[in-house]
Amino acid sequence: MPANTAAIASARAFSYYLDRLLGARPEQFERLAARLDHCFDLAEMTAFADWPAFDSIDALMPALRQLRAAVMARLITRDHAGLADLHEVVTTISALADFAVQQALPVARRSLAQFGDPIGEESGEMQQLIVIGMGKLGGFELNVSSDIDLIFIYPEDGDTNGQRKTSNHEYFTRLGKELIRAINDLTYDGQVFRVDMRLRPYGDSGPLVMSLAALENYLLSQGREWERYAWIKARVMCGDDSYLSQLVRPFVYRKYMDYGAYGAMRELHAQIRREVARRDMAENIKLGPGGIREVEFIAQVFQLIRGGRERRLQLKSTRDTYAVLAELRLLEPETVSELLEAYTFLRNLEHRLQYLDDQQTQNLPTGEENRQRIAASMGFADWHGFLDVLNQHRRRVTRHFEQVFFLPTEGAAAHPLQALWQELADNDISATLQQLGYHNAADVQRQLRSLAASQRYQQMPDSSRKKLDALIPPLIEVAAGFDNPDLTLSRILTLLETISRRASYLSLLQEYPQTLQRLASLYSASAWVSAYLNRHPILLDELLDARVLYASPDWPQLAAQLEQQLADCQGDVEAQMDTLRHFQHAQTFRLVAQDLAGMWTLEALSDELSALADMVLDATLRHAWLDLPKRHCEVPRFSIIGYGKLGGKELGYASDLDVIFLYDDDHPDAPELYSRLARKLTTWLTSVTAAGSLYDIDLRLRPNGTSGLLVSTVDAFRQYQQKDAWLWEHQALTRARFVCGDAAIGQQFEAIRHQVLTQPRDIGPLRDEVLGMRNKMLESHPPRDADVKHARGGIVDVEFITQFLILAHASQHPELTRNSGNIALLGAAANVGLIPAELASQGQSAYRHYRRLQHAARLNDSQTTDDIPQEDYRHVRELWRCVMQDEA
Repeated sequence: MPANTAAIASARAFSYYLDRLLGARPEQFERLAARLDHCFDLAEMTAFADWPAFDSIDALMPALRQLRAAVMARLITRDHAGLADLHEVVTTISALADFAVQQALPVARRSLAQFGDPIGEESGEMQQLIVIGMGKLGGFELNVSSDIDLIFIYPEDGDTNGQRKTSNHEYFTRLGKELIRAINDLTYDGQVFRVDMRLRPYGDSGPLVMSLAALENYLLSQGREWERYAWIKARVMCGDDSYLSQLVRPFVYRKYMDYGAYGAMRELHAQIRREVARRDMAENIKLGPGGIREVEFIAQVFQLIRGGRERRLQLKSTRDTYAVLAELRLLEPETVSELLEAYTFLRNLEHRLQYLDDQQTQNLPTGEENRQRIAASMGFADWHGFLDVLNQHRRRVTRHFEQVFFLPTEGAAAHPLQALWQELADNDISATLQQLGYHNAADVQRQLRSLAASQRYQQMPDSSRKKLDALIPPLIEVAAGFDNPDLTLSRILTLLETISRRASYLSLLQEYPQTLQRLASLYSASAWVSAYLNRHPILLDELLDARVLYASPDWPQLAAQLEQQLADCQGDVEAQMDTLRHFQHAQTFRLVAQDLAGMWTLEALSDELSALADMVLDATLRHAWLDLPKRHCEVPRFSIIGYGKLGGKELGYASDLDVIFLYDDDHPDAPELYSRLARKLTTWLTSVTAAGSLYDIDLRLRPNGTSGLLVSTVDAFRQYQQKDAWLWEHQALTRARFVCGDAAIGQQFEAIRHQVLTQPRDIGPLRDEVLGMRNKMLESHPPRDADVKHARGGIVDVEFITQFLILAHASQHPELTRNSGNIALLGAAANVGLIPAELASQGQSAYRHYRRLQHAARLNDSQTTDDIPQEDYRHVRELWRCVMQDEA
């Protein structure tokens, strides 16, 4: 107790307000001293008075104000003594605001008893006022002398059912005024909180209360950009929030990346800066340079831009938001650390400024005595030492703020090629284009003129057209730096036409000019990448951060990230399907960017693309199962088996997935449930949604092909492979593996696969049958030297050689059953003497070369290659003659 008494005395010496309070109300001193070691929690607020006994607002008002005084006394003392941190201070004062509203509302309703209950005209049910806390109240971040921003909403129009009937709108207006009076009015005991209603639709000129339908209409038709910012922290304090959150979320959080938010937030900040300058408020630690508002703006602009895609950013708390920004690496951890350190310092300082005299101020004091008090309360020996640290924090905030919000083109000189684009219609610019390095300048000029004259360009909003006008000159310059400038620029112009109606994408390229070089590099290198990005322009976001774009994938971390995103939209199948597509597209795009940068060998790239497919299939399987009603278990006894390129881990960027579905479950509902699961999986994987497509899948390798069941039991699959499968199905089994699902089924599958592949076979008839199948394939796919897959001595011949060696010799050499890829298997066959080592080595080199040629052709959207590998074809034909005893 002596320590508590000393802490109170120290706090009184610091705070004029606390000293006056304890001097006027000595009883508060004993309560404060007795409970100083405890935070003022909800239980203590509830026990502070007999709240249900208050039958009128006038009776309630003194008790609420006395509660506020008790809370403030303890907060000031605990904070000043170092017993309370920032989190306790802001959550306690926010909890007090919630408590005050929740106690005042039923008392206010009782004061309107003569009107009866408000009844909804559609539902016929009694209506409740929905009280929404905005701003820092919504985020549980109130400062100790804050006003509270409220909005009043009611569910339905209608009328009351009492002796004095009135409309629901009039009833809730009266109720809202009584609620405000209970909290806001200044009495002998002070006030609880100043109530600010200006954030409601139409502001001061709008109605005090509004129906949900009217609010929805307002947000859809008249909601402004700054209101999106305001509604980020909106939180229902009283009433049903189920419909409101569905209504507000799409208004605040756009479905796609919203880089237009930069401009809106930049303008809002500029307005604040102008007001600060007009009122000479540079010393204001909230609104001035490097102040609290700038820390909040940085977090909230990321929320507005990305919150629609990344639901983890749909948070009320500034500090929680920064934690997610660091986790997602949208800001560097060091940046987040500096901003949170500054935010904590500024918020603690804000509270000490307000503790002095319980005034809502964020201005630094001018008097020497108060300056010394503030410096000492912040742990500094003198004002100058304090000011040095404060200014250091503010400079850091300003630096980070300008890095996020600085528009590179703002105030900059016009681009040297700006006149080229502006004078395009009236001047021949082909000579300038030729000087820049374009090969067919006349054709480039024609494309640029076609864009400028297009209906799409002419009908663009002025703001979007200005963005496009600013982008074309630097893109002309950047594209000219590549070996194929004409083609590069042509591909980029196609992208610009694609995104011209999406101002947010134009904003992204304008806000981040460093992306233009990366964009041109990719468009120069690959027609496939260009087409992919044109189909999915949302991937432009991936160009922003080279560290992320070129970072090797951490699949466990990415799997956890995907799982979190899917869990965030659990119950919304369309959102989950879009999430899967966005994730798969983003990872594919990162891999192709790394591929073009020379970071991967083709074999390693195929492993990565296969790992991505495995992860997506696994997530799809789990969440598609959870979407099935009446499932008999939480984890399905079901697995996906991969064949072909998926099975052999040789996937390319646009490969189909050859899969079959197996289950092992004796439950009587299992056949029907797993058939439904297989159909749902197919739908989730192959449907084209607003986010595009995921994978094409091929199910023809299941038992009995297209005429067979969509799913098979493990036992049925075993019997089919042992008794009924064709030889080509055993060939396919050489490149098959368990992908995801029940691991026990995967083990059973591998045992069946091993047993089938190692069974003894008569080599002569086997060779004849394999040759027969190869000849049938040649009839449907005539060999052409430009087609490395089907050419004689090409990819298919290597695959047939490997499959024959496995089926013919695995009974004596079971190591051949390892699913290690054709290159490794040719080496294994040579090691056990089945083929000459030199031929094996030549076949391996040829196969590598084929895959590289095939991969390069795919990147340029071609099915054939100009580089005819005749020497490789010859080597593989020699290997074919050696193994198959046949002329290829």
